[in-house]
Amino acid sequence: MPHATQHADAPDTTRTVHTVHTADDTVAGVPVLTAVPAVTAGTAVSAVSAVSALTAELDTVLRSGPFHVALRAAIAARGLPLQRVQHHLSRYGVKVGVTSLSYWQQGARRPQRPESLRAVRALEEILHLPDESLIRLLADTDTRDQDTTGQPASRSYRSLLEAGDALERLLAELECPPDDGLHTLGHHERVRIGGRRELKHRESQHIVRAHRDGVDRFVAVHHGDPGCTPERMTVHALENCRTGRIRRHHGTGVLVAELLFDTRLRAGDTFLFRYAVEDGTAGASREYVRGFGAAGGQYALQVRFDGGALPLRCHRFTQHSPAAPRGGRQELPLSDHHRSVHLVEPRVRSGMVGIGWEWE
Repeated sequence: MPHATQHADAPDTTRTVHTVHTADDTVAGVPVLTAVPAVTAGTAVSAVSAVSALTAELDTVLRSGPFHVALRAAIAARGLPLQRVQHHLSRYGVKVGVTSLSYWQQGARRPQRPESLRAVRALEEILHLPDESLIRLLADTDTRDQDTTGQPASRSYRSLLEAGDALERLLAELECPPDDGLHTLGHHERVRIGGRRELKHRESQHIVRAHRDGVDRFVAVHHGDPGCTPERMTVHALENCRTGRIRRHHGTGVLVAELLFDTRLRAGDTFLFRYAVEDGTAGASREYVRGFGAAGGQYALQVRFDGGALPLRCHRFTQHSPAAPRGGRQELPLSDHHRSVHLVEPRVRSGMVGIGWEWE
């Protein structure tokens, strides 16, 4: 992504006039930009103090949010009028109106469409913010909104980060290289929800192609629901593989299992294998999510419910990263006879896709 020029918009206390725009006034509910009194060379010390205060406020709200307050603080700290922000965004190939920017920083609207999320990521660079600092606040806002509406929230960003750290340690114990040498051509996954609404069973079938010689294993990852007990989970090698070493992390509910092929694949060879994880150790499950580190082939997910525990409604969703807000929501009809819903992605991209459901 191209980098915006930084020096042109740095606060300059020696200039005769420096106008800062705010959006504290409204006319008929619409924010109106008003000018703050000019800063002259004689008030340089006061200006420096003001900039320091803005920077301190920005550091605080980037940690705690909400998104619109952090965005407003970041724009104010850089001394950029919204027209200038819009100009910088256009240099990143992103078109956003001044009105939309004003709405975002006032909390009247939130960026949700893919083009809007591209704009948020560009704003992080333009405003010299840490990567995903604004995107993370959007995701946190989504979680709070679900809490206040009485709907169950998804896993928090913090819990996903903790699980990611635990996973890295477990993979290191199994001496897994960053590149496993396999490209996924197809991944079909079946999840069963039990009579206690728990994630009872998961079965995965993989079709892979080796892109280097000597590949002889696959490391499967299972992330149980909050409150699960990985020590009570069981891994079953069902087809064309056998279980090797298994590692668990109790605090995050992560389990990794080595699946051995009993053959060494050569570059270009294809292979099919199937395994399952018996879970059933947590409380009510509300979603199943699958993450992809890179683009790949087809992915299909089916979730089947016990006849005595049917959800009110189901939907599918996508997510660019654990820090990003969810999008692509689409209602999924529950099959009356088979009590199941499914999704199919012909070609997966880096990110996350899943199915969520609501209980009565």
